Amino acid sequence: MSDSFTEVTSQSWFSRLFESIKSVLFGGILFLVAFPVLWWNEGRAVRTARSLSEGLGAVVSVQADAVDPSKEGKLVHVSGAVKTAVPVADDEFPVSSDGVKLIRTVEMYQWTEQEKSESRKKVGGGTETVTTYNYQKEWKEGRVDSSGFRKSEGHENPEAPPYQSKTFTADPVTVGAFTMSQEQVSKLTDSVDLPVDASAVKDKMQVKEGKFYMAEDPASTNVGDVRVSYKVVKPAAVSLVAVQQASTFAPYQAKAGDAILLVEAGTHTAAEMFKTAQERNAILTWILRAAGVFMMFLGLFMFFRPLVVLADVLPLFGTLLSAGIGLFSFLVAAALSFITIAIAWVFVRPVVGIGLLVVAFAGLFWLLKIGRGKKAARAAAAVPVPAVT
Repeated sequence: MSDSFTEVTSQSWFSRLFESIKSVLFGGILFLVAFPVLWWNEGRAVRTARSLSEGLGAVVSVQADAVDPSKEGKLVHVSGAVKTAVPVADDEFPVSSDGVKLIRTVEMYQWTEQEKSESRKKVGGGTETVTTYNYQKEWKEGRVDSSGFRKSEGHENPEAPPYQSKTFTADPVTVGAFTMSQEQVSKLTDSVDLPVDASAVKDKMQVKEGKFYMAEDPASTNVGDVRVSYKVVKPAAVSLVAVQQASTFAPYQAKAGDAILLVEAGTHTAAEMFKTAQERNAILTWILRAAGVFMMFLGLFMFFRPLVVLADVLPLFGTLLSAGIGLFSFLVAAALSFITIAIAWVFVRPVVGIGLLVVAFAGLFWLLKIGRGKKAARAAAAVPVPAVT
């Protein structure tokens, strides 16, 4: 079941102009913060890459079935089958399994609110906004605070359920003669559904499709009904790269700066694990680069926002100016971001950094040359041609 509520609001041109002026300060801050974010990210990326390269050069593979004292304090690679001494169990429900981790998910059937707005510019610079609030019932973890709904009447959610989602970890978890720490076990995330048995029912709960239900009728759910489901991370093969510390493992502190602790489900060679870690580092680097460029772009766009609002007195002019400022902001953000990244690389890898700077300034020179050429062409076109007599 779902319903909706629509609200139409208007904002005057003066109000929009005042808000846009206030956004100038925030935009300026966002623009300035983008520089250290980009700079830090390049240093982090190089530090991590160097640390992983250092680790790959130092790692030695050892057998999991026995602890070799001669490898104490060294970076080792181990692969083997995961084992647990006793089943992992829920401390509130009679549910257990031969697994590494038991994941309990508690959900309540409750009202949720989704908001969708569409704004339309009006002649004179004002705007009219149509906001639609959609209400529907969903299974959600925790409790959605319905008091903050735009229309809370008829959409009230009850108090939070008596149980909470929780993860239980087996102890000890071993790989051959080695014992994994809780931090290392937490990196194992490949889980499967664990249906519950009707014999484990408690507190007048019922079982349907392998889940517990606190409901009068699980087949006809109502707001306030609670269901409890489980997933389990089964014992399987695991591969680790870490410092051998007695019969367990600890992070390896690389001279380059990062601490290395690699855990992967399945059997993998040390080279494969380091390659995967390098690929993840590259992906994270590009994500943060994109975030830095977007911060710079958004900061610039917000800085020039008052000009757009001023032009919105005639909506068509405002739309065209907004597109122009958006393009200008993106090009400037992209150029400045590239230069910032290049300068950062000068400090960590000078040859690469200088090469990037040469490319950056060559691109800027080319753009300026094109701009001057177009300006000269327009000027020449504006000069009147003498009449032939």
